[in-house]
Amino acid sequence: MQIENILKFLEEADELLKKGDLIQASEKLYKAEEEAIKFLSYRENISVLSKVKKEDRWKSEFLFDASLQLSNSYPEIKDIWKSAWILHVEGFHETRLDENKVKFYADNVKKLRKILEPFF
Repeated sequence: MQIENILKFLEEADELLKKGDLIQASEKLYKAEEEAIKFLSYRENISVLSKVKKEDRWKSEFLFDASLQLSNSYPEIKDIWKSAWILHVEGFHETRLDENKVKFYADNVKKLRKILEPFF
C-alpha cells in the first residue's frame, strides 16, 4: 500500500463526513488505518509479518498484534487502531454511532497524517 492511497482514504472520509455519510466515512477511516498498519509493519519489519506470510493474508488478529508491536516506535498507533476498529464495527457494520461519535473517533484516526508525514 502506498502512502498516497492511505491519504486518499482519509480525504474521502472527510468528504463523506461533510455529506453526512457516517457509514461510508467510518469504513474509509478504518481502511486508512488498516493500510497504514500494513505499511508501517513492512517498513519496520515486525515479527507479525511471519504470521501474515504463513497464512498468506492479514487477519484482524494480526492487525491487533501489529498495532501493539508498532507502538514501540509509534506510541499513538494503538489508540488510532482502537478508534478505527470501533468505526469499522460500530460505525460501519452495526451502524450504531451517531455523528458526534464518528467525528470523535475520526479525529483520532486522522492523527495518521502526522505519523506518516516522514514518508511523504
